[in-house]
Amino acid sequence: MARRRSSLGFFGMFGRSGDLRQLDQALRAVDLHPALVPEGVKLTIVNLMKDHWPDEPPQQAYPPVAELFGYCIAGAAAFERINGHARLLATERRIDTALDAGESFDAQIILLALHAKLINPEVVERYGLSADQGR
Repeated sequence: MARRRSSLGFFGMFGRSGDLRQLDQALRAVDLHPALVPEGVKLTIVNLMKDHWPDEPPQQAYPPVAELFGYCIAGAAAFERINGHARLLATERRIDTALDAGESFDAQIILLALHAKLINPEVVERYGLSADQGR
């Protein structure tokens, strides 16, 4: 079966695809307004999700992706103010694990934030990130 494609909509005639709407909703839940994330980056995120899950990504997959991406954009202090200390620690553990593993889904999300130049400079410094070397 062919994989369903994502759609941004077209002049208001066609609506956004469900996966992009779910991602937008998940980004809002971590206090990252979807308008701050370029559409191309959001399309890349949902395509990475489709590559990671064999069928369609389950609905419950969007919040953890948004948490990780939101942390990368906001940085630790802003993320913690909105999402709490427990979610901060859990997300930081995910980043440590992703960077230690090298090639993983979470590492791809972090790398996307880095390459899109959306990542918070404090996150780059804290984890020693570089577009050339990874970590």
